[in-house]
Amino acid sequence: MKTQKLILLLLLIFSFSGVQAQLLKKLGKAAEKAAKRTVERRVEKETEKKTDAGLDSIFDRKKDRKKKKRDKRKKSNDKDNGSPIIGNAPQPDTPTYEVARASDFTPGNVVIFENSFVTENQGDFPARWDTNGSGEIALVNGEKWLRLGGNSKYLPMLDQRLPENYTIEFDLLTQGLDGKTSSQAMFTLLLEDNTGFQKSKDWCMVELSPCQFIESQGVVEKVENGKRIIRNKIGKDYREAINGKSHIAIAVNKTRIRVWMNENKLVDVPRLVPSAANVFKMHTRSLRDAAGMDELYIANFKMAKTGEDNRSKLITEGRLSTNAILFESGSDVLKDSSFGVIRDLVKVLEENPDVNIKIIGHTDADGPEDGNVTLSRKRANAVKKSMTLQYGIATTRITTDGMGESQPVAPNDTESGKAQNRRVEFVKL
Repeated sequence: MKTQKLILLLLLIFSFSGVQAQLLKKLGKAAEKAAKRTVERRVEKETEKKTDAGLDSIFDRKKDRKKKKRDKRKKSNDKDNGSPIIGNAPQPDTPTYEVARASDFTPGNVVIFENSFVTENQGDFPARWDTNGSGEIALVNGEKWLRLGGNSKYLPMLDQRLPENYTIEFDLLTQGLDGKTSSQAMFTLLLEDNTGFQKSKDWCMVELSPCQFIESQGVVEKVENGKRIIRNKIGKDYREAINGKSHIAIAVNKTRIRVWMNENKLVDVPRLVPSAANVFKMHTRSLRDAAGMDELYIANFKMAKTGEDNRSKLITEGRLSTNAILFESGSDVLKDSSFGVIRDLVKVLEENPDVNIKIIGHTDADGPEDGNVTLSRKRANAVKKSMTLQYGIATTRITTDGMGESQPVAPNDTESGKAQNRRVEFVKL
């Protein structure tokens, strides 16, 4: 019995040892596989890290290159477009200079139409104008201006047809401009073939934009017999100049039209004006004036015919009278637009060194008589000073005098008559 138990015990031991060996063998294989997987995962992880680092390095270099290009472009744009063409603002840390530019605009010397709105009542539409919209006389800093409405045409009512050669001048005031993209305001200078507001077959325009959010998108356009002949962008950034008070000057010579803003020429197109387009109008559209924005005003409007050549008339007739030499109101300070005429007369003296002249100033009847005499003499002296100091004509060749209001060439009871009486006369001695 004991022998049987011993044999059974030995069998159980051997049997257990075999099972244990098989179990240990299986466990060894599992551990080996686990170790392999661990190594593989570590290798994959390290490889992934190195791959990511390499890719990051590549993309970072690309980002750096793109950033450098953007910075370079920004610097270039800031250099090229940082200040507008007209009305340049001084940049920080740069020297500033006072620059006086001579304009090639010469006003006409025979007044066709003039209106400074001084006799108009505030809140009324001016009597010598017509419109298909609205407008009213408003006071701005104590001066009267015509405020233009949102989508309207404005027409000065002339008693004669426009000649082939003429000039137009007026002051323009804008208020409430902003940089929002909702601003689509346009102010258009029109020449059309009719005195009404119907559609024209022959017309041309110079369209100015007071918009501030983008480089001003003004255009020129010509339409003849209903067919567009020319359309092109002005291509100049005048946002700063048109924001606030500016001076607009227009010269038409048959088919040629030139437009200046603050003595800077914006447009000079030799064949823009159709032969049948001889009625001047102004057109506003897309003004947000109902909300107190995009407000447009005009003042000191003047149209004048270009007369005979100043250089020949003084020599051939011995006398030249001009309304084109203008002064600040009530003073002897010359306006910039006067220098074109003065330059013409300087050329006369340069080409005729034996010719001496007398400059005589004249005023209208506004103000005291003795004050007008004094003012007219000061204005004559201001013209002489310009010709001698600025252009080098010898002072001995020019004498001056002032007649005040004593020699009118037109009645002083109308704005047009007063404008004709405010003149400078040149007499060959």
